[in-house]
Amino acid sequence: MCAAFLVAACTAPVPPARGDGSATRTALPLAASDLQAQYLKVIKEVLPSVVQIQASHDLGSGVVYDGLGHIVTNAHVVGSEKTFKVTTANSREPLTASLVYSYPDQDLAVIRLDKVPAGLRAAVFGNSEDVAVGQIVLAMGSPLGLSSSVTQGIVSATGRTVSEGSADGGTGATIADMVQTSAAINPGNSGGALVNLDGHVIGIPTLAAADPGLGGSAVPGIGFAIPVSMVKTVAGQIVRSGKVVDSGRAALGIAARTVVDAGYRPAGVAVVSVKSGDTADRAGLRPGDVITRLGGTRVTTSTELSEALAVDRPGQRTTVTFQRNGAEKTVEVTLGEQ
Repeated sequence: MCAAFLVAACTAPVPPARGDGSATRTALPLAASDLQAQYLKVIKEVLPSVVQIQASHDLGSGVVYDGLGHIVTNAHVVGSEKTFKVTTANSREPLTASLVYSYPDQDLAVIRLDKVPAGLRAAVFGNSEDVAVGQIVLAMGSPLGLSSSVTQGIVSATGRTVSEGSADGGTGATIADMVQTSAAINPGNSGGALVNLDGHVIGIPTLAAADPGLGGSAVPGIGFAIPVSMVKTVAGQIVRSGKVVDSGRAALGIAARTVVDAGYRPAGVAVVSVKSGDTADRAGLRPGDVITRLGGTRVTTSTELSEALAVDRPGQRTTVTFQRNGAEKTVEVTLGEQ
């Protein structure tokens, strides 16, 4: 379908010039006209399923998950609050909603409308396996409080592992398999919908890239969305059980911090404490050990260790290389669950 949209050589017939000398208007290429029609169709179908969420101090977006009033959004949108005001496509006045459960480790949360309005429409959630680089996507949400806004772009990359900052309102989570998009992601878009031209939600827009060299300013055209597979996994568990019962996230079972060398450069991850009976404890790691490698990945900071663990799975076997009293050691571990 996308290939057909990109074919611009086929155009509608051009009408003859008018005798009054006025300029002749050239018809839109058929492919462009078809693409515009598809945009309008998708927006009409999906935008009513995207809501605005107002907390005490923050504003974000959400996506209607089902007809029971469950709405999936980002954990950093709900923060530590329990009640919210939600504006849907059909509500003239904000509705009230309550938190079901927040899961900051994946920056996802589910809230539920206290009263389900008539005509509430659940979104259609797609499959991560169908997401490919180059696909046209639309980001829907409430950037800067401008409700029901739509931006357009493509899938720029898949499989990105991204660590959120916590100082700028994020949860500090490290999230694997994120969808990178050129569609504009601005404050307020968080928790909204990244949608393909089939009208399927393929991700939850969560953050934009920031350039430290520009004072942390957002970089245009580089945004990230949590993949729909993880959205369905986490939201599904919350709706069914009221919490996340199977995180699917690998862990070592340690508390850790970054250490630096004599030149104040990050040099590894120091084990601060070890959870009794967990992965690191069974492998013989002790407080004071400095981890420098997980499997084939070198780690110099706690963020790098989190990113390396994010692409692994509980039960997976790997190796941990660490320094103890000046000597390097390597042990095999079976990763636990976070």
